[in-house]
Amino acid sequence: MDQHNTKRHGIDTVEMMDDMTFVLFGASGDLAKRKIYPALYNLYIEGKMPHALSVVGLGRRPYTKEDFHAIIRESLETFSRRDVKEENLDEFLEAFRYFIFDAMKTESYQDLKAFIEERESERSVPENRLFYLSVAPKLVEPITESLHESGITNTAGWKRLIVEKPFGSDLHSARHLNDELTKVFQEEEIFRIDHYLGKPMVQNLESLIRPNPILSSLWNHEQIANVQITASETVGVGTRAGYYDKAGAIRDMVQNHLLQLVMMTALHHPEKLTPKQIEEKKKAIMESLRPIDENEMPQHVVRGQYEAGEMNAEPIPGYLEEDGVAENSNNDTYFAARLYIDNNYWKGIPFYIRTGKRLEKKSTRIIIEFKNEVEEDEDAQGAVSNLLMIEINPNESVGLRINLKDDGNEKFEPAYINFSKNLDAQPEAYENLLNDAMLGNSTYFAHWSEVELSWKWVQPILEAFENDTLPLHGYKAGTDGPEAAEKLLNEDGFTWW
Repeated sequence: MDQHNTKRHGIDTVEMMDDMTFVLFGASGDLAKRKIYPALYNLYIEGKMPHALSVVGLGRRPYTKEDFHAIIRESLETFSRRDVKEENLDEFLEAFRYFIFDAMKTESYQDLKAFIEERESERSVPENRLFYLSVAPKLVEPITESLHESGITNTAGWKRLIVEKPFGSDLHSARHLNDELTKVFQEEEIFRIDHYLGKPMVQNLESLIRPNPILSSLWNHEQIANVQITASETVGVGTRAGYYDKAGAIRDMVQNHLLQLVMMTALHHPEKLTPKQIEEKKKAIMESLRPIDENEMPQHVVRGQYEAGEMNAEPIPGYLEEDGVAENSNNDTYFAARLYIDNNYWKGIPFYIRTGKRLEKKSTRIIIEFKNEVEEDEDAQGAVSNLLMIEINPNESVGLRINLKDDGNEKFEPAYINFSKNLDAQPEAYENLLNDAMLGNSTYFAHWSEVELSWKWVQPILEAFENDTLPLHGYKAGTDGPEAAEKLLNEDGFTWW
């Protein structure tokens, strides 16, 4: 990269960053093309890059440097939120080199070590090395072990490891994987990516209340009736059947994304917290999450699988008709549950979470519903409960639902107030996360304590699924999910928003 001044391309540099080597396993993969290269380019445009950077992309395909640069260029033109600028593209690409690599061959690691050192010498980069494993889960452990045995992780500077989900497939495998990784990397050197934690609105949850007294007064546990967290998708299993038919919604979305949203939502505090305090508070929330008793699980958990339906007037096949799905699969594509956090602040307030594929709308949102204490008031006919609505995806906004009297009669009707930011200026989640990892800031990554506690909470549910002790409800593609999920809230006098 060019000389790291206080400004680049007219944008202030936020924080100085150590010079480093960025080693990308899976450089020709879909994640690299869709997320990682565009994120790095936008960080470069914003001046959030080291003075000296070497990016080494690894893959089995026999690409030349020119091939690799063409792949990156196409990735930026297709997926970058900013238009590509020809005047600085060559400088950006000069940091990137491709290395033909077989993760299962010992000699590949020895050759890689020599190549990394050669590039460090060429670009005057010290031995600070960031390893990004955008690979199949089964390769994470052998790659980490081989990096250590080859001496690549034995550096004069720092070393860091970025790992994509899934981090294990159950409590046992997660603990085993963590044991293996911590033989090579310390906990503070491991950055477990949960891209939901990179979304700007999720990161805003930590500071949403403090500077906004109006929201602080609303965020009163004595006034909150329930909390609802939804992550709905319109897409089906697509080309991911090989992974998804073994993982299901509970492993793909609940253990990581949804429980992280629960933690971030429940992070109630009046003052600014340090990264370490945030980590400790999130851990405390997970420790307070009430386990679901095996005998009571059918009353608190709903699982479903989408059936043939219709979306946008187009017929949609059911999950069992999707390519790569076992014809008798009882895999879950929908999950909903009632949770309780047994701490002083949230005790007695139900949290409802749900996620699913082939649902009517794509949306990730948090709804705080307040107690409706005026519904029996004859002078407040039509008044409904107030809502605080935090939308994370596809748009980012904070909104309120209040009651206003209709001019034509004495009844109240709900009115909505919405506050949103300029989405064009918002960084993508991977920009935030890569920037933090390169700076060594692990605040918005999943720490091992959170991962272990979330698997510990999920494990009895996994076992109930595997033992087929919970019914698998069908729901038509293009709907809001199984009727049983609505009944879950109706029992408490609520409904999904």
